[in-house]
Amino acid sequence: IRNDSIASYSTYHQTVIAVFMALFGVNFNIYYLVLCGKIKDALKSEELRAYFAIMASAILIISFDIRSLCEGVFDSVHTAAFQVSSVMTTTGYTTVDFDKWPQLSRMIMLIVMCIGSCAGSTAGGIKVSRILLIFKNVRRELKRMLHPRNISVIKFEGRRISDEVVQGTNVFICLYVVILALSVLIVSFDNYDFESNFTGVIATLNNIGPGLGMVGPTGNFSDYSWYSKCVFI
Repeated sequence: IRNDSIASYSTYHQTVIAVFMALFGVNFNIYYLVLCGKIKDALKSEELRAYFAIMASAILIISFDIRSLCEGVFDSVHTAAFQVSSVMTTTGYTTVDFDKWPQLSRMIMLIVMCIGSCAGSTAGGIKVSRILLIFKNVRRELKRMLHPRNISVIKFEGRRISDEVVQGTNVFICLYVVILALSVLIVSFDNYDFESNFTGVIATLNNIGPGLGMVGPTGNFSDYSWYSKCVFI
């Protein structure tokens, strides 16, 4: 890998890398089902569909948002696809400085940084499965508020999910937020801008690599103090 990460490589190489980054964000159980010939069961995976839906949506929105910065439709889609695939799978490669993108695109990149990929993959992040369980639980609680006598069951991948699993997911998210907040607070003692501190913690907590600001794709963490680096580690 060169100093500009993957930017010096050809469009063909970048495309191959982007495809395989996305593929390794898939739950390895899906590949097991495919190898066993159960392709229909693999395609029925709720997490798999959500994973690619989130990735495709992010790519389309960013492609439209950065169209004026690119040389054409193909270039904008190619650039967006590589960056989204890399960040969502927490690989860390880049081909452009997405810190210079419009605010909407930068916010979407921050969101997919936190989401990550599927459970049982090589990626970090919260994981798509947990995001789905959170939304399903929110929907169930809203139904309970509107209809107190209603008995609602959360199902995921066609199976009933126990309250213990849902509670475990909620605890994970609470700990995630607490660790994020405390880490940003400690790092703030270095007196750098909030964007760099916040995205620096997001990038390291989710094992991504680049963040925004001074820790963006063309920056690094070298200016931070030793105790901030310990937090990032």
